[in-house]
Amino acid sequence: MAPPLQDQLAAIAARAADIANADARQLDDLKTELLGRKAGALTAILRSLPTLPPDDRRSVGQRANALRRDIEAAIEARHEALAETGRAHSVDPTMPGRARWRGALHPVTQVVDEICEIFRELGFARVVGPEAETEAYNFTKLNIPLDHPAADMHDTFYLAPGILLRTHTSPVQARVMEHYLPPIRVVVPGLCYRRDPFDPSHAPVFEQIEGLVVDEGVSFVDFKAAIDYFVHRFFARDTPVRFRPSYFPFTEPSAEVDVQCQICRGAGCPTCKQTGWMEIMGSGMVHPAVFEACGVDAERFTGYAFGMGPGRIALVRHGIPDIRMLYQNDMRFLEQFAE
Repeated sequence: MAPPLQDQLAAIAARAADIANADARQLDDLKTELLGRKAGALTAILRSLPTLPPDDRRSVGQRANALRRDIEAAIEARHEALAETGRAHSVDPTMPGRARWRGALHPVTQVVDEICEIFRELGFARVVGPEAETEAYNFTKLNIPLDHPAADMHDTFYLAPGILLRTHTSPVQARVMEHYLPPIRVVVPGLCYRRDPFDPSHAPVFEQIEGLVVDEGVSFVDFKAAIDYFVHRFFARDTPVRFRPSYFPFTEPSAEVDVQCQICRGAGCPTCKQTGWMEIMGSGMVHPAVFEACGVDAERFTGYAFGMGPGRIALVRHGIPDIRMLYQNDMRFLEQFAE
């Protein structure tokens, strides 16, 4: 036979006295034991009130409700006491402070700005163009026929028939030559898109900087002097530089520009494939067919153009072994470049 309700209430009050010394786990157990919705001891008494005689219902109900308020207040007070104790013990004055992350430009952005500033010293203006281009500006105006492998869907991101994400910043060359009369001296930074694998030396989205000079009497000697100036301003003054014959549809003659590997200093390492040299740009004299497609008199004007990847140049400058590190947004890596 169950004890009288008044005795049950006294037992609950005695049990509630343990709240004052309970730890977090014990406190949760006591709350469930006493006030739980399904099996709480005090909850069961409150649910039985409708079955009691009116006089007992009034006295038991008043005492039970008062006890519930006391228990809830005691539980809340114990929660606050445990939280305060936890905060007090969570501070270790012997631990070093946490330094705040410093905001800074991305290493590739730093390289882009520095390259553009060096060429500004040579009289180059900084211009930009659209990333969504037509086949005409991306290919045909640059002497690249549409049956060229570069125009294939396996290499180019097409958005619609005849519309694509530019594969290089060279389309801006054509736009500048169509809208401005020579003399022209511009650098064009911007994003480019290609269906390249994401590996240590390639990325499907990358920064490129295009350069273009158009004027009367511009020769390969002028081009070589400008690139020598850039290399020795950007890298060390004694950095060896070389020009290798190459082929590009929009330049003739064409050349690859290499600098001495900044990691092994010419001795040969995996980064430079044991050659001691790192390629930094493709370049050459603007092809007369490009001038004609853009409305420039090829008999009167000559010029040179170059294109370089700031991402790869950042790898060379800082000795970074994998280009993917520039895309991972790892603050432990990026904060090394905060100025």
